Amino acid sequence: MSKLSILKEFWFFLNERKKWWLTPIVVTLVLLGALVVFTQSSALAPFIYTLF
Repeated sequence: MSKLSILKEFWFFLNERKKWWLTPIVVTLVLLGALVVFTQSSALAPFIYTLF
C-alpha cells in the first residue's frame, strides 16, 4: 500500500462520512511529528522537547 493510496482512502473517508472536523487534527499531528523528526539531531532538540 503506497502513501498516495492512504491519502486517497482518507479523502474518500472524509467525503463519505462528512468528518471534516478530523482534518485539522490530522494536519496538526503530522506537523508535530515532522517537527520532532527534523529537529531530533539538531541543536534545537533540547528546546523542542521541553515543549512536550
